[in-house]
Amino acid sequence: MASKQKKGFTHELLETNVGLLIFFSVLVISIAGLAQIIPLFFQHSTTKPVAGVQPYEALQLVGRDVYIREGCVGCHSQQIRMLQSEVQRYGPYSVAGEFVYDHPFLWGSKRTGPDLARVGQRYSDDWHRIHLRNPRAVVAESNMPAYPWLQHNTVEGANIQERMRVLRYLGVPYTDEQIEAAPEALQGKTEEDAIVAYLQGLGVAGREAAADIMAGEP
Repeated sequence: MASKQKKGFTHELLETNVGLLIFFSVLVISIAGLAQIIPLFFQHSTTKPVAGVQPYEALQLVGRDVYIREGCVGCHSQQIRMLQSEVQRYGPYSVAGEFVYDHPFLWGSKRTGPDLARVGQRYSDDWHRIHLRNPRAVVAESNMPAYPWLQHNTVEGANIQERMRVLRYLGVPYTDEQIEAAPEALQGKTEEDAIVAYLQGLGVAGREAAADIMAGEP
């Protein structure tokens, strides 16, 4: 006598029903992803700034927006990986606490140009200005486009206070006094001044903290 066919939910049913297979695949991937992501919101190493890291000043914040607008993130990453070759070339690898005030993150993945995570204070302001206006004047083999118009575009009148208030809502600890004084910091400044200020601050505060973390590794 033939055995009765099993009823109910079976592995065979899951494999032969496309809808169920998709649903449970998404469910499993979602649970696995959340199990990795959710704890990061409660770890101090990913939610607290490392020593020395401060919110961007008004001019740096405008410069960051110019950096995004001009597509710099499409060719430059801002994340040094934990590889010996990268550390030797760029400096201490990046740690999460350096980026708690970044909205959005600009880590990037494409390196048509070098990583900029620790470019701050590596070159003079004048070097950056020449590089922005004519990259090949300082790096002969550079394929970076020139940005000469930045020196002519003023940042006076930028809605810096609104930007800072939005960032404060997202958790950046700007004070009322900093927001009130922000427009004055932009007086007489150009987009070139702003982006140079932004570049000169990249990775400076976190460099020492990241080096200490590296030194403490077994």
